[in-house]
Formats: sequence, structure tokens, C-alpha cells
Amino acid sequence: MAHPLQLGFQDAASPVMEELLHFHDHALMIVFLISTLVLYIIVAMVSTSLTNKYLLDSQEIEIIWTVLPAAILILIALPSLRILYLMDEIDTPHLTIKAIGHQWYWSYEYTDYQDLGFDSYMIPTQDLTPGQFRLLEADHRMVVPAESPIRVLVSAEDVLHSWAVPALGVKLDAVPGRLNQTAFLTSRPGIFYGQCSEICGANHSFMPIVVEAVPLEHFENWSSMMLEDT
Repeated sequence: MAHPLQLGFQDAASPVMEELLHFHDHALMIVFLISTLVLYIIVAMVSTSLTNKYLLDSQEIEIIWTVLPAAILILIALPSLRILYLMDEIDTPHLTIKAIGHQWYWSYEYTDYQDLGFDSYMIPTQDLTPGQFRLLEADHRMVVPAESPIRVLVSAEDVLHSWAVPALGVKLDAVPGRLNQTAFLTSRPGIFYGQCSEICGANHSFMPIVVEAVPLEHFENWSSMMLEDT
């Protein structure tokens, strides 16, 4: 999860998020090189009065400053399109979960099981135990098996919400009357935090998302226990 004064992204917990981090570094390096070149040109123009008559009207320089930006845009666009297709790829998920946004909590339905669903509310500050995070802990976590492709169907019952978990590279709008879908695969067991990323009302900041990835055997035990409780 994020730490105080953190400048970069959270550590990636899914292959898609790893690709997004690589693309961020790739694009940032291009922006850094362009900024350095522009700064050098500005300093050179301000600090010298020398001119070169061959640069005032030159066919070659016009070709360069037309072709070079086009090549840079291609270097940015191609990896971006690749990641967009990877994010939309949903190939034989092992588990499907429906996340429904309410004012102001989330409810989860495990559609591959019969009658397996629950509401997830934020734990109030006064009820937190040592080690839990304020505004991020929920009374029921969305438990998923690690290293398994998971499909999430996202919708809302009242107003716009957004189901987002930064470490997994997932962010999807929850729209009333519409069913959006996304997929993720956790590369390791762990607990990953997120929050509603759509300004949905007075308690917008109080509907956290907690995804707990566990080994498959532990997930089966958890699902059996939840079915027994219902």
C-alpha cells in the first residue's frame, strides 16, 4: 500500500500493474529528454546573440522537427495500445465476483457459488485494532485465490461509484443500470487496499475496498466457512 510522502506508485501486485509501471518509466524518460532539450534551447537563446543563417530557413530542420515528434508519439502510443488490450483481455476466469456500489459501502456476490455474498463496510476509527489502517479497513474483505484470473463485474445501485485497487492496476466505474467488467490476477498472496474513486456523496471517503489474496486451499476453506454461516 502507499506510504506517507511516497512519490512513486505502489508496488505492483499483478502483471498488468507491472506493465503499467514499465510504461510509466518509459514515458517519463521520454518526457525528461524532451524537457532537457527544450531547457537547453531556451538557455542557449537567452544567453547568446549568435545566429546561424542556415537555420533561419532550412528544409532539413523543418523535416527534423516534423518527423522527430511523430516518431516520439509512436514510441509512446504502441506500448500504450498494447497495455490497453492486455487490460481488456479476459480469458477463462477461475472466479467471477460481482461488486455493487451503494451509498456508502460495497457488496460482493460470488456468482460461482450459491448464496455466497456479503456487504463490506468500513471499520470505524474507534473500533480499529493495532495494525489496522484508518479509513482503509473493511469488516469483510473480498477474498480471492492468488495466482488465479479473477473477473469482477462492477455496478452500482444508486449513484456513480468507482471500484479501484491501485496495486492491482484496476479501476472501473460502477454505473447504475450498467454492468462493467474487468479482470486481474494477483501475482502473490497479500492484502491490497483501495477506495471508491468517484465522488459519490457525503461519505465518499468512507467506502474502502480490501482485496485479500490467499492460496487456493485457504480460499476453499474460507468459502466453505462462509457458506456454512449463511
